[in-house]
Order: sequence, then C-alpha cells, then structure tokens
Amino acid sequence: MAKINGNEIRIGNVLEHNGGLWVAVKTDHVKPGKGGAFAQVEMRNLRNGSKLNERFRSADKVEKVRLEQKDQQFLYESDGMLVFMDTETYEQIELPAELLGERRPFLQDGMIAVVEFYEEEALNARLPQKVVCKIVETEPVVKGQTAANSFKPAILDNGVRVMVPPFVGQDTDIVVDTETMEYSERA
Repeated sequence: MAKINGNEIRIGNVLEHNGGLWVAVKTDHVKPGKGGAFAQVEMRNLRNGSKLNERFRSADKVEKVRLEQKDQQFLYESDGMLVFMDTETYEQIELPAELLGERRPFLQDGMIAVVEFYEEEALNARLPQKVVCKIVETEPVVKGQTAANSFKPAILDNGVRVMVPPFVGQDTDIVVDTETMEYSERA
C-alpha cells in the first residue's frame, strides 16, 4: 500500500484509516488565515456505510488502498442482496442492495458491473456510466417548443423520474448517465 500526504486525497480514493477502509466522498482544501492549510475530507466506510468527517494536514500520511476491480455479471436480487457472477470462474458473490443507493433501479438482469475487491472481500459495485432505458410516461411532444433550456419530466421503465428535452416522446429509448442520473442522449 502507498502512503500519501493528507493534501493529496482525492474523491474516490480508498484509504485505510482508524482500522477501517474508507472512500473519500467529498474533499475541501482549506487555507485558514491563521495556521497551516488542511484538507477537510468526508469519508464513507466501505464495510458498514457509516460516514466520517476528518481533517488531514499536508504533513499527515495516510495509507491509500488499491482495490482490485473485476467485471461481474448481475444475476438476480434475493432478500436485499444482489448476486453477481464472475464471467470467467462462474463464482457467485453477494453484495447488499443498499450499496448502490438511488442507482439501484438502473441495475438490469445480465448487466456487467465492476465489483471492487480488497484481498478476497467484495466491497463495492459500480454500474456502467451509461445505461439505456425506455420512457413509459411523459408529456406529448409540442410543435414549436424549441426553447434552449426547457426540459419536461419523464418516468422510465425502471420507475426513475428524469428530466428530458421537449422533443423526446413516450416509448423512446434514451441513454441515462448513472453518475448524475440525468438524460444524456437518445439511444
């Protein structure tokens, strides 16, 4: 594992801190009028989901953990657990569904997700950045409505509500960005 300075912590870095594995969710570099600069880091525990706010001075050393990433195929959900399968060894692993949070509806049967491992322990799953969904309900297309920044609400086949441009109609396949949960383009 590599040691990094406290001011080198970036969003998404996995750190070993206080005996646990934490992912940096938010970082803010602060330069107070008096005293040395520091990084205010909001972290989430990868094992139990608890949050922690911590200050790191530039002289502080922290362990940056490298997670092994493997492509895994999503099979099904059972009792709040998501079951993934390694496409090479056919081994199955389970991860809690709340790990994906509000992105859970975008996980589709057979989808390939990136599962992150620390040693042999599966800790996290990341969806593909773009997913194709079908619009099941939206207002009809209005001719002549071409305002630059006008969007209308739409409900997708997975129940998620997104804002789409006025020219996109019902039963249209669209690409949704799973990071921002916003409309990206027509499929």
